[in-house]
Amino acid sequence: MILAAGRGERMRPLTDQMPKPMLEVGGKPLVVWHIERLRAAGFRCIVINHAHLGQQIEAALGNGAAFGVSIAYSREISALETAGGIATALPLIESEVFPVVNGDIYCEYDFGRLDEPMARLTEGHDIAHLVMVDNPPHHPQGDFVLDTGRVVSSPRDAHCSPLTFSGIGVYHRALFAHTPAGEKAPLAPLLRRAIDANRASGEHFSGRWEDVGTPARLKALDNELRQHHAA
Repeated sequence: MILAAGRGERMRPLTDQMPKPMLEVGGKPLVVWHIERLRAAGFRCIVINHAHLGQQIEAALGNGAAFGVSIAYSREISALETAGGIATALPLIESEVFPVVNGDIYCEYDFGRLDEPMARLTEGHDIAHLVMVDNPPHHPQGDFVLDTGRVVSSPRDAHCSPLTFSGIGVYHRALFAHTPAGEKAPLAPLLRRAIDANRASGEHFSGRWEDVGTPARLKALDNELRQHHAA
């Protein structure tokens, strides 16, 4: 699932006319980078939720055939936040365990790395697996602590510092068992509950990741990617 329903307030005025995941970097929309990387990892059925100017996303991506995938859309009248959006989209997701990525980030993560945590979540105890990244300058405090492959609230090692949640995760449907479809609900409380119950694993991704949160960061990333591909 690709999350694409956010309003993108910090990206205004760009997002007054276009959904944030449709903003381009390196010659293609952010959401297309995700679709291409998901397909390269073997994922063929993708669900995208949308709200603000969502018809633009559907018009650009269609049924996904042009990208070698099948795309289904979960349409929200107004954005339901992350957990609400996922819970509402569950009828479109056939698997018990599935990856989710924020549509408004740029990340050179290999989604094939999720095969192992997906298999593990399918078999047993955990209900969430989070991909963590180094804290960016605009979020120095981080989100969660990663300790020997577990996401924890109290690390055993005092040297474990919080990392930032990348917006890429694998979830079991059970994580959303008590989240009503069609209602706003944030993801963080569900993750903290899973962490406190020792049901969340994680990994540290040290490659390229960008939270494209401001027009300045968007422009800088776009320039960098265009120069890289031109070289």
